[in-house]
Amino acid sequence: MKKIAFALIFVFGLFAFSGCSDAFEFKQDLTNYAMEIEYNDEDKTLSVRQTTDYVNSSDNTLDVVKFHLYANAFREGAKAKVVSVQNEEIAYPNGKSFGNIEINSVSLSEKEAQYSIEGEDENIICVTLAESLYPNESVIITFSYTVTLANINHRLGYGENAINLCNFYPIACMYEDGDFVCDLYNSNGDPFYSDVADYNVEISYPNSFVLASTGNIVSQQGDDITTTNITAQCVRDFGMVLSQKFEQKSKVYDQRITLNYYYYDDENSDQTLNLIEQAMQFFETNIGKYPYSQVSVVETNFVHGGMEYPNIVLISDQVADYETYTLCIVHELCHQWWYSVVGNNQFDYGWIDEGLTEFCTVYFFEKNPEYNRTMKDMIASATQSYVTFARVYESVQGEADTSMNRALDQFSTEPEYVYNTYVKGTLMFSSIYDIIGEKAFVKALKCYYEHNLYGIATPTIVIQCFSNGSGRNLRPIFESYLEGKVVIK
Repeated sequence: MKKIAFALIFVFGLFAFSGCSDAFEFKQDLTNYAMEIEYNDEDKTLSVRQTTDYVNSSDNTLDVVKFHLYANAFREGAKAKVVSVQNEEIAYPNGKSFGNIEINSVSLSEKEAQYSIEGEDENIICVTLAESLYPNESVIITFSYTVTLANINHRLGYGENAINLCNFYPIACMYEDGDFVCDLYNSNGDPFYSDVADYNVEISYPNSFVLASTGNIVSQQGDDITTTNITAQCVRDFGMVLSQKFEQKSKVYDQRITLNYYYYDDENSDQTLNLIEQAMQFFETNIGKYPYSQVSVVETNFVHGGMEYPNIVLISDQVADYETYTLCIVHELCHQWWYSVVGNNQFDYGWIDEGLTEFCTVYFFEKNPEYNRTMKDMIASATQSYVTFARVYESVQGEADTSMNRALDQFSTEPEYVYNTYVKGTLMFSSIYDIIGEKAFVKALKCYYEHNLYGIATPTIVIQCFSNGSGRNLRPIFESYLEGKVVIK
């Protein structure tokens, strides 16, 4: 959910799988990523040995396995831009900078493997298997690679205050309809689509740094160099942040979830930690139980308002004011439910997680009046904002495409994506809320969550779950918004 600040500034001024939390029962083996990482602060690089125990969870026999190389989107000459033109100054405060991922070797069961770097933008590594991989079988693929970090305030890169280490590693492409899904990086939204997996990560870094990450720290040792071992089970992605400036505050919620707050410029840190607890409690009550044992909110240098990863959310240190900062935190924490536990194709259907997350953020503030934000006012502001956008867009383009079911590369501009995903998504779920009422809406949220734990939600699944949960046929309402037929005024 990286465009949250952009959106908020405009708007407000039955699946079961193995090896996860004790809270749920799982029946399917998951792909496992084991990484040994060395961070070199002098040249801003990661040296990584990654062993992926890849499980073929498809119904097809595979002769190759493909992985995304998101880090290559940061290289010089990349076709896919990591930030829009209007955000370049914020992203690159010291001028344009570039990074990349260089594959040193690939092996299968310790034997050299054939592979190729392909895709439209050198964004895919395709590994040829020594023998066919049948459904439910697994193969061990080992990568050795070096990631060079750009000086950029983004998901992957280093800034003045912190180093963001997200989407740096080869992650398996989803396999659907007889082929791998190999979408390009895109500056609109979050161009990611992944399945849940298990992670075992060892990272070494100078001891002057403090680390925040997905998963749980198992051990930490060392003098000049700190080596930290982390495990994460049944998570959709893996992210980390390093900083020499971090202060940390923590508390335990409900005797089972450690809430961490890493920051370096927050005079209201106690208040922020209380907000984190309040948001987690609210979403557990109204959506469902959080299945992991920790979550970390991390202040960092970031071009947009925030970004979500399993068990960790990044909040920009460039957010204009504390009010917007708190909005970003609540929004990003809600993504722990919508995207992290209940996944979706964020490239093709960004509204699924962003629209619902945005409305749930509004709902949080409605039910917590001490923040002086009512649903009525927030929805009225969103409505006026969207109407203004549509009017201006139509005057410039001649006709405004207000459909929501579009892939990221089908939005011509970043504002078009933001308004039709975040703002219109908020209005769509607000309309559903008004039609079925609060009690039925909460029931639908819980139904949607419970029946899609660790799975992938599609537009059809969203509509079915909200219809079943409320006992109403909501398809016409959803379709009127998604297809751009509804008139918002």
